[in-house]
Amino acid sequence: MNEKWFRILAIAATCASILMYVSYISQIQMNLSGQKGTPVQPLCAAFNCMLWTTYGLFKKPSKDWPIILANIPGIILGIITFATSF
Repeated sequence: MNEKWFRILAIAATCASILMYVSYISQIQMNLSGQKGTPVQPLCAAFNCMLWTTYGLFKKPSKDWPIILANIPGIILGIITFATSF
């Protein structure tokens, strides 16, 4: 694959990842309204996203911005979903 297709793939994967973690918003709303969900999955997702974000930040020779941007919403929304599930 050439550089153009890798760039398109990176953008598509970043958007798909962000949409996946934005889907936590409905679970957060249900948690806050009394229909509690399990805390395990969002905690694992947040931890996984922290690892991938760290990888992207420290990757050499340059940062991997698609990985970083794709995982930041997972950290934030995973932690919020975890915290509201109790």
